[in-house]
Amino acid sequence: MDGGNWKEMFNAACEGDVELLRYHAARGVDIDYAHPEFLSTPLVASILAGQEASAMLLLDSGANPHLHSEFDALTPLAAARQMGLVRVLARLKTLGAEA
Repeated sequence: MDGGNWKEMFNAACEGDVELLRYHAARGVDIDYAHPEFLSTPLVASILAGQEASAMLLLDSGANPHLHSEFDALTPLAAARQMGLVRVLARLKTLGAEA
């Protein structure tokens, strides 16, 4: 697995740069990692940034739909509810995410 550049991948998720996000996910960057400087998961961070396409790509790439983001004190499902991202909510529910 290529360590890649996790911070660049995280920022791509938050900024909606799906091509760069796809590149890092394909290279094996750990999409569930919460860096000690950030303490936020890329999935929850992308949802809170309103980046639906990023969140969907992370889920398509195997991001854990149940993983709590320490910094945000939210699960992906709670973040999607808070942001009103209906498609992300529906996808999380199909993956078994519960309140």
